[in-house]
Amino acid sequence: MSALFPKYTAVGPRRRAQPVVLWPAIVVGLVNACSPASVPPVPESPTHPPEKFVGNVTAGDYEPLEWWKTFDDPALDRIVEAVLVSNFDLVEAVARVDQARTRARIASAFNRPRVQPSAGIDDIDAPSNTLPDNVSSELSGQLDISVPDRVAMTTYSMGAEFAYEFDLWGRSRNEARAAGAESLASEWDFRAARIGVVAQTVHTYLEIAYLRRQRKLSGESVEVFREREKLTAARYDRGLDTARDLYAARQKLWNAQTELSALEGRLADAEGRLWVLLGGYRADLANMLPDSPSPSVALDPVPAGIPVGLLVQRPDVGAARQRMEAARYAVGARRADLLPSLTLSGTIGLRSTDLDRWFNPAQWFRNLSANLLGPAFQGSRLRDNVTLAETRLRESVAAYGRSIVTAVNEVEAVLARLEASRRRHTLLRSFAEEAKAETAFQERRYRSGVADYDDFLAASQSHISARIELAAAERDLGYTRLALHRALGGVWTAAGPAAVQSGRSDPAAGARVASASAG
Repeated sequence: MSALFPKYTAVGPRRRAQPVVLWPAIVVGLVNACSPASVPPVPESPTHPPEKFVGNVTAGDYEPLEWWKTFDDPALDRIVEAVLVSNFDLVEAVARVDQARTRARIASAFNRPRVQPSAGIDDIDAPSNTLPDNVSSELSGQLDISVPDRVAMTTYSMGAEFAYEFDLWGRSRNEARAAGAESLASEWDFRAARIGVVAQTVHTYLEIAYLRRQRKLSGESVEVFREREKLTAARYDRGLDTARDLYAARQKLWNAQTELSALEGRLADAEGRLWVLLGGYRADLANMLPDSPSPSVALDPVPAGIPVGLLVQRPDVGAARQRMEAARYAVGARRADLLPSLTLSGTIGLRSTDLDRWFNPAQWFRNLSANLLGPAFQGSRLRDNVTLAETRLRESVAAYGRSIVTAVNEVEAVLARLEASRRRHTLLRSFAEEAKAETAFQERRYRSGVADYDDFLAASQSHISARIELAAAERDLGYTRLALHRALGGVWTAAGPAAVQSGRSDPAAGARVASASAG
């Protein structure tokens, strides 16, 4: 149904039309009073987290803010700070947050009328026989006015066109709420991206520290194998060792040298990945990293809190929850499409055929119309849109439930791995201490002439192998602590999207930190 309210035009400067604008408002109030609740209720939680984690969990609240400082490594702290202001992934995440916020503002503009100013000149020059018959007869017959062969007229107009759609059934409101929920989800996504970038940075730094330490130990191992190869060659020349013994000694030396070369390649790859995280190139990375990074790995357990805390800590759970809310409001918006819409539009301004009287208040005009339109003969498109929105809501509810289950199980799995890593680290540290004592003992025996040089070299090689295993255990323990913090989520840094956006304006942030570290 259209043109429910007729158009009204003023007939004189002193006569005012009735305030017809009140009628649409009255209709809106009555319709809203009868409006059905088109938004589905908040879905019941698809799953409930347990009251506590399984296994050995330290009591206490989880405190994730800048947790990596427990490694007590100033170089790592500087690198993380540089990454937070110069990483390209974070800049992309900030841009996505800004896009979502802008879409939310656009969607929330439904409650404001659309006003468009206009100004124009209409110049008409047409044959008089093209005028309507009643106009020609009135001019020539009743008013005794001779009609010329052509009629020319210039009209000057200036005004404003406006339009407003009354949100009778909450379609625009629900679309705005859905866009707002998507905006909040994008902010959770930014937090997830920030956690991911920091986690990659810490992981890569621990890898570089381990590889540099292993390179040093592998170099020592090569020297030991070289000494043993020389000793075996000398014994072979004297007929004390066989060719097989000499070949075995040389094979061990070659394997150690090959492993050292492979370490160089892995180290270069890790350093390149760290520089990508820093948003630059690896030319200045040598100045930023110390020669021997030594992050200390704490053996103290991490208070994990309670599982229900994951609902407010994990960014993936928060994003899934907001997307579920967005899908819920989208269902309400699509259901509102099935109902009629009421729009109010009009024009107001000044119009004159005389340029000198263009701004005369007596030349004002207005045009007001209201339309009530109902959907019909849409080929089930609107109802299919409702069905599609409802299925998306079911999908988002399932995704939210999966995120909760994933979060709880990830934490419990990492807690078990952390306990195993601590036990392994303790055992390997004891083994390394025993190997060190054995090396010192064999050195004393060799210097006193009780044992030969080969026994000392064998003990030294065992000590180096134990130190390599201990370094790997410390790296794995650091990885596991990192995985636990990532599984628990939370606020790792105090900075928000705006800080990252402003920091990205200077691509050389990492280079500045490198020069400061070198100084």
